[in-house]
Formats: sequence, C-alpha cells, structure tokens
Amino acid sequence: MAARKKNTPVRLALRDDSALHKGVRDRTGAVKTTHRSHLAENVRESFGDSLDLDAALQQDHPNENRWDYLLGHTPSGQVVGVEPHSAREDEITTVINKRRAALQQLVAHLKPRARVSRWIWVASGKVRFADTEKVRRRLDQNGITFAGARVVPKHLPGAAAKNAGRDVKNS
Repeated sequence: MAARKKNTPVRLALRDDSALHKGVRDRTGAVKTTHRSHLAENVRESFGDSLDLDAALQQDHPNENRWDYLLGHTPSGQVVGVEPHSAREDEITTVINKRRAALQQLVAHLKPRARVSRWIWVASGKVRFADTEKVRRRLDQNGITFAGARVVPKHLPGAAAKNAGRDVKNS
C-alpha cells in the first residue's frame, strides 16, 4: 500500500489496511460538486480531507443504506459525517438507518479508538417537516444533527467549546 500523503483526520482514523484509503481526497475533493454548496464557504477550508463513503462502500454493501461523506475537520482533528438528503418527514427513518448502517460498515475500517464525532444531515432541497421540534428530538436521540440548508461553523466539532472559551483540540 502506498504511504499516506498527509496526517489528516480521515486518513488518521482509518486502519492502515483499510481499502477506504484509496478514496480519501485532500480538502473537499471527494465531495461531489453538486453537494459542495451544502458546506458554507467559511467552513470548506477547515476540512483537510474527505471521503465519498457512499461510493467507497457501494461494492461491498450494494443493497444497504450508506452515509454519503466523511470529512476531516482539521482544527479539531475529528471526523464528521455529512449526509445531503431530502428533508421530508418520510425521510427521517432513512437518514437514521444510514447512520446505523455506517456505524456497522465502518467497524472494519476505523482504528479501535477512532470515531465519527458528528453526524450531520443537510437538506438537499426544501425542508418539509410538520413538527420541527419533534424531528430534532428524534434525530438527537439517534446522534444526528440537522443542519438545514448548509453546514456552518456551529455544526462542527469545537463550536460549543469555542463559544465557552475552551481549547477544542484533540489530545
């Protein structure tokens, strides 16, 4: 296997023998052009690497739910999962199932202590939830943050700690 190019969060989280390394790209290079608009311009530069997880896992898990992207958030050294997906009431369970599937699918690829620190669902179109508070509660219970139309700084690791004046770097 070729040596890793950089010590960026996604690359560091993957086991050395993981086949997913070949799909990791610098910055947001693995994010489809049509999906980059879901990342606010002021957060794009904070990602050191990215992986199109959906594409990388398709061959081994063709009929399973698959999460779209893993992004390496350089300031915190953490991995963030981002899922551009339609934001309708009938899609909530699908997004929850995608996260559950990703957790299982990543077991063979992540180092023992590595994890995805945030799972973010970003609306790929208009938001159509009847009861937004109920939806947020259900997503919170399943470890998913709904970002609305764009991922902005408050959705990323360290945002709460920065606001409280604490250091947010990984140890």
